[in-house]
Amino acid sequence: MPKLQLSPVPEQEADAAGERLSGNAAPASLASSAFSLRNSETFSRSPDISEPNCQENSTCLLEEEEDEEDEDEEEAEDDQMEEWDTDLEIEKSTICSDPAGKARYLAICQAYGVVPISYFLRHMEDSELTVKHRGLSPKAAKALALSLTSNTSIVKLNLSDNGLDGNGAIAMAEMLKENCYISELDLSENRIGMKGAEALSTVLRENPVLVTMKLSGNELNDRAAKYLADALVTNQKVEHLDLSHNMLGQPAGEALGVAMAENVALKKLNLSWNNFRGQGAVAVAKGLGANIFLRVLDLSYNGFGNSGAAALGAALKSNNVLEELHIGNNRIALEGALALALGLKGNKNLRKLKMSRNPIQNEGCLGILKAIRVNPGAAMELLDFSAIVVKQDFVQACEAVQELFPSLLIHHDGTTRLFGRKFSKVS
Repeated sequence: MPKLQLSPVPEQEADAAGERLSGNAAPASLASSAFSLRNSETFSRSPDISEPNCQENSTCLLEEEEDEEDEDEEEAEDDQMEEWDTDLEIEKSTICSDPAGKARYLAICQAYGVVPISYFLRHMEDSELTVKHRGLSPKAAKALALSLTSNTSIVKLNLSDNGLDGNGAIAMAEMLKENCYISELDLSENRIGMKGAEALSTVLRENPVLVTMKLSGNELNDRAAKYLADALVTNQKVEHLDLSHNMLGQPAGEALGVAMAENVALKKLNLSWNNFRGQGAVAVAKGLGANIFLRVLDLSYNGFGNSGAAALGAALKSNNVLEELHIGNNRIALEGALALALGLKGNKNLRKLKMSRNPIQNEGCLGILKAIRVNPGAAMELLDFSAIVVKQDFVQACEAVQELFPSLLIHHDGTTRLFGRKFSKVS
């Protein structure tokens, strides 16, 4: 049978043409090419290899390729993890070499997109930090709070008048849950409102080192006071609390009265410039009567009136711990002054009584002087009757009382006849 003519493969044709042109074509190489072509034809027509087997082989090849791709991905992930581990190690070494936390604070500011506080950067290793009147934004306050979380140097923090509002107060509260070094916090004039009071009440329950908290001028209402009062019932650390210049009324007075009766830590409480009157004022006075730790109580610029003054007089009969009582400008008239005097007859601890700008008249001032005079154990050192016009008999009574208590200072505005007269211990 004559042999079939096989058309050469284009590549082989080109190679052969090249060999002919070069004159180097060898018979052996041509024979070898023909042999390989016959073998390939035989392989493609072999009955032993079916089409499904070819598909199976293709699937196997695909699986092998996928396995290789998975291995490559795993190797890439391992490489990436190695890079991340390296980054963590670098960050850790950076933190270790930055004990003051400056680099961390700058990184936080960059993340929040705020300008770092240069004063904080210069004084973050001081024991006292005062950042007032700077109008910090909520993000700036958050960045500062996050940095203070790990600060171990600052023990006194003053952020008054920065407009922190409730969100800023929440940031500071979260910081104080972690920071165990700050013992004095001043957030006055920041409009923290009820939201801020609720957050800070949690701090009063949990923080073990906070001793002083000033929240003056923060638009705190009766609902906000309820949060703080509930926290004060269980708090055993805070000794100085300032809630002055807020909007606390009768419900707040009732809640704080209960807290004062049960609190065992407060030594100084400032409730001045609020709206305590009526039953709220009486509740605060009753809380004072049950308290055995409070040393200084400022109730000035409220509306205690005669009923509140009478309740304070009753409290002074049983309370032998309080040393200073400020009740100036409380609409206390003669009746209230005489009721208060009844409590002074047996009190042996009160050292300063400030009653300026109350319409108690000359007779009210005399009644209080007489109560001190008949109390041999009185510890009074200062009586303040500023802005109250007195008469000649009061001036004479002052001289008589000062003979018994030489260290006693009495402030009053004098009379029209004695306005220019000077006394050694009477102004």
